[in-house]
Amino acid sequence: MRTPTSTAHTADRVRSPARGARHPHDDAPDTAAAFARLARLPDGPEREALRQELVNAWLPMSERLARRFRDRGESLEDLRQVAALGLVKAVDRYDPARGCAFASFAVPTITGEVKRHFRDHMWTLHVPRRVQDQRNRVRAAQQELAQTVTGRAPTEAEIAERAGLTPAQTREGLAAIGSYRTLSLDAEAPGDGDGCTMADALGGPDPALDVVIDREAVRPRLRELPERERRILYMRFFRGMTQSRIAEDLGISQMHVSRLISHSCDRLRQEIMRDAV
Repeated sequence: MRTPTSTAHTADRVRSPARGARHPHDDAPDTAAAFARLARLPDGPEREALRQELVNAWLPMSERLARRFRDRGESLEDLRQVAALGLVKAVDRYDPARGCAFASFAVPTITGEVKRHFRDHMWTLHVPRRVQDQRNRVRAAQQELAQTVTGRAPTEAEIAERAGLTPAQTREGLAAIGSYRTLSLDAEAPGDGDGCTMADALGGPDPALDVVIDREAVRPRLRELPERERRILYMRFFRGMTQSRIAEDLGISQMHVSRLISHSCDRLRQEIMRDAV
């Protein structure tokens, strides 16, 4: 952000707090008069210069708020930019006539802007806001319990009690923690020391799926075949028996088994094709 040129109205410029004055932030500037003047000024270069001066005066506070969200997967520089955007919105929306101190208005505005950034840009999977809030409460409870529970991980019941959530809400929050970041398929599988990747654990197409339709089409027609032919087809195609073994079990010739199989298959094929027309 550019540093604005100073204006001739030094009396209305942003002032440092008087010694001994108390503010929500140690370096909070005394901007009440400047905001009152900003509200009276019409649009133009003078108003824009004062607006920019106010933003610059409160930048230390917005940067301090941004640092509260560090170590959550986003760079501090990006967080500063988002917080600065929230500060600009706060300056533009603040109405001194309401009697509220600017800091009291700006802090939730800036914090909300940073939280929206995380919600809209940092979640890999789409998660409802309700579940995101549960995730944050569960995460905070886990961190608090880690200071008191030693030698083991906190239980689901302990987390639920600390977070003020039901068991079902706690489970949703725990599940959402894994939705904040997804692993690349090329990443090594967790707990695997053999160098296997996540992609190695993925299954492939099941060849049996290609014949599901055919099996369902044949099923009612098989019931219409004579019992001996059904038995022969079952032994040949489901038990993998050879024609010679089938002939031996049934006490007939292998040639006769071959003819029965051919006849049965032709009959099934014709009936299925006829139904498909």
